[in-house]
Amino acid sequence: MSAGDGPPSGDDGTGSSAGSDAGRNESDRPAESKTDARNESDRPAESKTDARSESDRPADADPTGRETPPPRRASEPSDSSDENLLRRFWYAEDGPLMFVREVLTSVLAVVAVGLLLFAISGVWPPMVAVESGSMEPHMSRGDLVFITEPGRYAPDAAVGDTGVVTHETGVQTGYRTFGDHGSVIIYDRPDRFGPPVIHRARLHVEDGENWYDRANPEYMDASNCQQLQYCPAPYAGFITKGDANPQYDQVSGIAAPVQERDIAGVARVRVPYLGYVRLGFATATQAEVGDEPKHARRLQFSTIVSSRNGGVHHPAESSAVRVSGAHTSVSTGTPAVA
Repeated sequence: MSAGDGPPSGDDGTGSSAGSDAGRNESDRPAESKTDARNESDRPAESKTDARSESDRPADADPTGRETPPPRRASEPSDSSDENLLRRFWYAEDGPLMFVREVLTSVLAVVAVGLLLFAISGVWPPMVAVESGSMEPHMSRGDLVFITEPGRYAPDAAVGDTGVVTHETGVQTGYRTFGDHGSVIIYDRPDRFGPPVIHRARLHVEDGENWYDRANPEYMDASNCQQLQYCPAPYAGFITKGDANPQYDQVSGIAAPVQERDIAGVARVRVPYLGYVRLGFATATQAEVGDEPKHARRLQFSTIVSSRNGGVHHPAESSAVRVSGAHTSVSTGTPAVA
């Protein structure tokens, strides 16, 4: 047999054998293929159900079906730290935050009340605490008196722009405050160092006026003008007196005639007993504070009125009282701070 007539080459034979094997393998697996096909055909409902479930499930749902919050952008803070701190500060029921909150609210309340009183009165401090009794029975120790600047709420009977009605004019017009005719004023004494005074304005005199005949002789230890220190009047001003004092201030030596520029305020309203708080604080602090200038004392929330001789103690000057004849004098001690 020649080479050309021989059987096919080994490669061709191998290919034929492989083809036969492949055919047999394919023919041997018809049942498996059909089974897989049946399995696939048996699951259409499940696949559709899953598809519907996937389509119905919200985009932000997790695989278990629970909704989850949408993812936050990197630029969005989870919670504002300022808002958190403010919320904790406002709603804290104990601890340092609550303490700080209570202190701040108390301070703000006091400041608000002070600003309101200043807006109404126009002077600072807007209140004086009565320390003793030169204005009794109409003002007593422990009273807290609200005052206004002289020209504010001035009645028609007031002297010029002072807002002050004298006792003399009050008798004629019927104007009364604190149980008697005329205005009660708080005035400074520029000719001496010391506290201002709270007393009633009795007369208004002109420069060089002989006011002896206009005055009540019961309040003067003199028989004529020449026996009085401030008669004739050295300048225009007010003659004053404490309601419980036996003499005019200008007769007893408490003060010279009160000029308009020296009037610090006009008394308007008194609150009994509330001044004791101020007096008690002054007593507790007076030993710890040294002398201070008058303008510094003006910054206090209230002043103290020592009224046996009419001394108004800016904020809380202690006083050693000694009786001398018909009136009481006060030696001023160390001022205290409100």
